[in-house]
Amino acid sequence: MKIIVVGCTHAGTAAILNAKRINPDADITVFERNDNISFLSCGIALYVGGVVKDPQGLFYCSPEKLKELNVNTKMKHDVVSIDIKGKKAVVKNLDTGLEFEETFDKLIITSGSWPIIPRIEGIDMDNILLSKNFNHSNEIIETAKNSKKVVVVGAGYIGVELVEAFREEGKEVVLIDAEDRILSKYLDKDFTDVAEKTFREHGITVAVSEKVMKFEGENGTVKRVITDKNTYEADMVIMSVGFRPNTDIFKGQLDMLPNGAIKVDEYMRTSDKDVMAAGDCCSVYYNPTREYMYIPLATNAVRMGTLAAINLEGDKIKHPGTQGTSGIKIYENNMASTGITEEEAKKKGIDVDIVYAVDNYRPEFMPTYEKVTLKVVFEKESRRIIGAQLNSKADLTQSINTISVCIQNNMTIDELAFIDFFFQPHFNKPWNFLNLAGLNALK
Repeated sequence: MKIIVVGCTHAGTAAILNAKRINPDADITVFERNDNISFLSCGIALYVGGVVKDPQGLFYCSPEKLKELNVNTKMKHDVVSIDIKGKKAVVKNLDTGLEFEETFDKLIITSGSWPIIPRIEGIDMDNILLSKNFNHSNEIIETAKNSKKVVVVGAGYIGVELVEAFREEGKEVVLIDAEDRILSKYLDKDFTDVAEKTFREHGITVAVSEKVMKFEGENGTVKRVITDKNTYEADMVIMSVGFRPNTDIFKGQLDMLPNGAIKVDEYMRTSDKDVMAAGDCCSVYYNPTREYMYIPLATNAVRMGTLAAINLEGDKIKHPGTQGTSGIKIYENNMASTGITEEEAKKKGIDVDIVYAVDNYRPEFMPTYEKVTLKVVFEKESRRIIGAQLNSKADLTQSINTISVCIQNNMTIDELAFIDFFFQPHFNKPWNFLNLAGLNALK
């Protein structure tokens, strides 16, 4: 059986390693546009900010490792077209420009995503950069050496992490987003208010509810960012307004969501029985709302890639769905979220209620203790937990993983009140703050 894998970041790497583990003799060929694999883009801000000194630590696999596993590893090769029914692909060698045809029995699509590049006047100027892969990170670091004023457009996780890194390097930093607050997909206003206040206290300009209208520059280099409300000087601009799935060559051949994300079932199988898909190129089942959605996260990608390999020759293990669980550190604030926010739930017409647990996370007789704020979102009628957010100066973010498990297992807010958690004064109180949220919600 001949297997072709298209793309090799997180999902592709996981699919290949597991396919070889299951069947060491499998005939696998992987095509990747870049000259590297498995780059952790979530580490770009750490690399830019100097926290990570050796960028090689941001890779957990390599083309050499795949070759050792007897994988036909084709770096700097672009799959230009695929005939799924005819089971053949046309591939271009980016070094030589030559094109050739490759056949397959099974196809694993892990083609990932690419940053959205909005059509804005002047966006093609020098020093307007993207933040996605290893080459981007190096370009950002090199350009930043001669930049004093940095504008980041897009206040999702990438944009938010970058502005802190740039500010720590002494840059004048502006964060722009068309939404009325930062991180709006992940956190409700009571949490994003804390993050925005922290940024402003550290000298970062937070320009929310502002839409970029055009970029102005001199000699092809950006100098100013013009929004519908203000003008900001800039030596460098980072665009981080979101991602779109890399699936153009599969359109008309596989079922997709409106944004081009390939639809997969719970076994990672597409609408064609011989084609699997995983990672940022496809949809994933979202447990809080019980629907398929586009949620590009590295955690989703590695799970989906692993399952694509396991289920390649037959349905064996189902994907349990995702909660879109994530975390971020904004200066002294350790924040994490899982599931749907209160605001997003109401936009979707879901009748929800919320409950807070605000407490010191461990006993006050201890030498130190910190306040923790936990917010839990649950359906009013069923009382099923569908989301949660947390913030503390102590790193308690792992607790949001516990809530993620609760959502995945359809637990109610009332059950949360009496879950068995250990007590030890170094770590918590007899009533863990997770229990406290449940207790506060009891009728």
